[in-house]
Amino acid sequence: MRFKLIVVFVEDALTDQVVETARDTGATGATVINNARGEGLNKSKTFFGLDLVTQRDVVLLLVEEHMSRHILEEIARVGEFDEKPGSGIAFQIDVEDAVGVSHQISQLSSSVENEL
Repeated sequence: MRFKLIVVFVEDALTDQVVETARDTGATGATVINNARGEGLNKSKTFFGLDLVTQRDVVLLLVEEHMSRHILEEIARVGEFDEKPGSGIAFQIDVEDAVGVSHQISQLSSSVENEL
């Protein structure tokens, strides 16, 4: 079984919704890293030396490769990433090998067989 890592940078107010959407579309779990900071095309403005940036979370999802594109598209739809600039981004990375996921492989195998 091959995996992809979906990495999502999202406003903290949408984190739970993104994780729920990922689970509803086939992800079996997620890791959330709070308080990430990023910069877009333009540097953020400051007010008396304080950055005016929204708090972001990073959501990491290790998913089966056949399900990854659908999960990625649903996350983007729910987060309105293409409609609202600055609302978040998501991308996927090939995973060469993974350990510690053997308990999920049996569940994923039946799900993937049904999809194919």
